[in-house]
Amino acid sequence: MTDTLPDARTASPEGSAFPEGTVEPEYHLTEPLDPDAAELFADVPAADREYWMRTRAFVQDEVLPVIDDYWNRADYPVHLVRRMGELDLLRDGLEVDGYPAMSPLAAGLVNMEMSRGDGSMATVVAVQGGLAMRSVALLGSDEQKARWLKPLAAGTEYGAFALTEPTHGSDSTSLETRAVTVPGGFRISGSKKWIGNGSIGGLTVVWARGDDDAVHGYLVEQDSPGYSAVPIENKTALRAIWQARIRMDDVFVPTEALLPDAKTFKDTSRVLLATRLSVAWSAVGHATACYETAVHYAKQRIQFGRPLAHSQVVQERLSRMLSELTQIQLLAFRMTELDAAGRLTGEKASLAKYTTTRTARSIAANARDLLGGNGLLLPNRVARHFSDIEAIHTYEGTETMQALIIGRGITGKSAFV
Repeated sequence: MTDTLPDARTASPEGSAFPEGTVEPEYHLTEPLDPDAAELFADVPAADREYWMRTRAFVQDEVLPVIDDYWNRADYPVHLVRRMGELDLLRDGLEVDGYPAMSPLAAGLVNMEMSRGDGSMATVVAVQGGLAMRSVALLGSDEQKARWLKPLAAGTEYGAFALTEPTHGSDSTSLETRAVTVPGGFRISGSKKWIGNGSIGGLTVVWARGDDDAVHGYLVEQDSPGYSAVPIENKTALRAIWQARIRMDDVFVPTEALLPDAKTFKDTSRVLLATRLSVAWSAVGHATACYETAVHYAKQRIQFGRPLAHSQVVQERLSRMLSELTQIQLLAFRMTELDAAGRLTGEKASLAKYTTTRTARSIAANARDLLGGNGLLLPNRVARHFSDIEAIHTYEGTETMQALIIGRGITGKSAFV
């Protein structure tokens, strides 16, 4: 008699006496379904569609086969960042010399499709292109743009955006990191938290108070003496990207590292406004993944002698999910049209993020419940997206902060304090 148990991961029922119906089939849940009830995607211009399909191929062939393992181990597949650069998927719509035009819609579709694959990889685009590159592109000097934009777009350099502090998240206007003017540059001291790419080597855009007590942006190379960073552990979301705690002890940066057009927190907000629409597209991508998974599962899962899809209650759930998904697709498309026309305001961007992330949470919860216990397993896709939606619902402005921005637009009154 043996004291060992069979390995459930490798044991096969073939040739054994397993009773019929006791061996669960393998579910196939990741095939794209491209839900498009309002026919929004039918008329996507060819150049934008090419970016979308390029991202689709990357997600299906290179992300999905490995991401559960990285997510489970809280490890960062940095090689995929370089691959995204090779495929020109990191720019988030920014103009970079030597690169073709990338419209706001193309950028949105890239964010959507990347999120449909995995939230951590979509966050790479949000951090690298949406925040770090955008800070340089909007607020940097010609020399800074020449030095950083191409390497960041190519993924040969990594970029981080350090605004949030351990005690200042939503009240980031109160940040306490200081940059003191010294001969030849500045000395920066302070701490930051939740900084994607902040610990892997590269460039960190650090937001700090200068001698004038205003908020300025500084380009800090992560190998600078006094700069130290460690990945945050025990996260339940975005586990396949490292977000860091950063400590800066009298870090020297030269005068030319100051972003010349980052003079107040309003300039910081210019960067954040643009990225909120990207988060909205990410929410659409996560919601799409959850909906697709629920549809596939409903057709493949047999209960009471028939597929779940034959049940009225399941069809009602799927209909509700498609209704909600169509609503946020419409919102993301329309806000992107306004962005392309130069008419996207802060209130509109906040409304897009506020609505899409809230709705994506609802779709994910419904999908998770439809899958039952299987909805808790990483290989069945929904649990990872469910967790990652919680992160995008919070970062780049919590639900409450977005509501206050929207409310200020409605009433003309600020209620932030």
